[in-house]
Amino acid sequence: MAPPFTDAHIENSPKRIRVLFGGEFVVDTRKAKLVWESRYYPTYFFPHSELSQEYLQLASEHPTNGDTYDLIIAHKKAAGAVTMYSSPSHQHLNGLLKINFSAADAWFEEDEQIFVHPKDPYKRVDVLNSSRHIQVEVDGVEVANSRSPKLLYETGLPVRSYIPKTDCRLDLLVPSDLTTACPYKGEAHYYHVQVSPEKRVDNVVWWYQNPNLECAQINGLVAFYDEKVDVFVDGEKQARPKSLWS
Repeated sequence: MAPPFTDAHIENSPKRIRVLFGGEFVVDTRKAKLVWESRYYPTYFFPHSELSQEYLQLASEHPTNGDTYDLIIAHKKAAGAVTMYSSPSHQHLNGLLKINFSAADAWFEEDEQIFVHPKDPYKRVDVLNSSRHIQVEVDGVEVANSRSPKLLYETGLPVRSYIPKTDCRLDLLVPSDLTTACPYKGEAHYYHVQVSPEKRVDNVVWWYQNPNLECAQINGLVAFYDEKVDVFVDGEKQARPKSLWS
C-alpha cells in the first residue's frame, strides 16, 4: 500500500522514542509503531509493555475502541490520556496503546524534541525561490503584489506562496492573537485583513517568526489563506483549493 493511506496502516519506527511526563520518561522505547489513523499524518503507538502499569489508573469512562486510563505520576495526572487497545473491532491495534500527544510534557525522537505530531516519513517540504508574479486580493482589494515569492511545496497540500511583507499592504494587516503549530514549519502567527473600516476578514494571513530549520527560508514572509482569498499567478486567477490546513 502506497501513501497517502486510505485504510489504517501500521509500520515499525526505526527511531528511539521517549515520552516525558511529570519529570520522568514514562516511555523510552525502540519498539514504537507509526499508525495512520487518518490519511494526513501518523501517530505513535506502543506495545503495552512499554508503559509501566504504575503510571496508569483506570479512567471512569471507557470508549468502545479500547480501555481509557489516566496517566499519573506523583502529583500530576492527565485524565484519559492513554488508550489500551484490546477490542475485537480493532484487531490491528490489539496489544498497542496510544498516549495523547498533547497530554505529555515533551516527545523526543532520539534526542530531538518533536512538536504537534510525529512527522510523516512519506511527506516532504521544499521551499523554492520563484519569479512568478503573485497578486492577492481580499474582497476585491489588492493586499499583496510580488515578483519574488518563495513557494512552499508540502506533500499532499496546496502550494503556498510566501511573500515579503514589503510587497504587502501592511496598513491593512491587523495582528491577531491566533497561533497554530506545524511539526514541519513551527509556530505560526496570524493577521486579519481590514479591507475597509466596516469590513475585516479574520485570520487569513500567517507568518513564521522563527520557522524550523528545514523551512528557514520563509522566516518573516507572509502567506495567505488561498481558500478564502483571490490569488492571481502571472495574471491568471487561480481556483481556490479545498480547505485542509496551512
